[in-house]
Amino acid sequence: MDEGSVHLLYKWPSGAEFGSRVPKEKIYDQVGFPALAREKFVSEVQRIVWTHKLAPATVNLPGTLEVAEIQVFRIDAKGGEVSDSVLSAIDKAVKFPIIFELVGGEGENRKICMAAAHKQIRTGTPALSQHFRTAWQRLAADRSPLPAAIDLGGLYTALLTPLLPVATRAGDDVSEVAARLVSVRKLEREIATLERKLRTEPQLNRKIELRRTLKIKQAELEQQR
Repeated sequence: MDEGSVHLLYKWPSGAEFGSRVPKEKIYDQVGFPALAREKFVSEVQRIVWTHKLAPATVNLPGTLEVAEIQVFRIDAKGGEVSDSVLSAIDKAVKFPIIFELVGGEGENRKICMAAAHKQIRTGTPALSQHFRTAWQRLAADRSPLPAAIDLGGLYTALLTPLLPVATRAGDDVSEVAARLVSVRKLEREIATLERKLRTEPQLNRKIELRRTLKIKQAELEQQR
């Protein structure tokens, strides 16, 4: 699955509506932004609204040790994009998993996409995967019901799974898929390096060795996907 190929928005339960604006200064204070990162945050983000709180009392699903609640944040962008570094800063400042809805563009060209990282809550700073996104779509696009789940941990997995650029396997949880993604990215970088070397290597015996290594890495990549 290619990142950004999914067209998906969820119809969040009305009982989970929260509707609280999040001051940007709170994020700065929590994370301790360096000056350059703060400039990017200021230049890209118009406002942040905490739109929904998915919790046992609001969606009638029990929490788990890993996922006690899931928050939904809407970010109105000043331009057309919000950088992953900005999303990571917000994620690190909030001690619950977050599903982001990003809104950009102007007038009739207003668009929306969903973004999220797999977040593992720890005693210190949360551990994050990279952020994954749906494709951009019309702001008024149809929304789907929440996926079925027996607890908030299962709901979190079901919300993230369509965003992930690798296939999930029976019995996988999101942390296992996220770990596999790290391996995939590493193998993709190694393959790109080997392909560059192969194009410029003048010695035949060295080319043969590089081709052999490249085939091994390509086979490992297919297994991970």
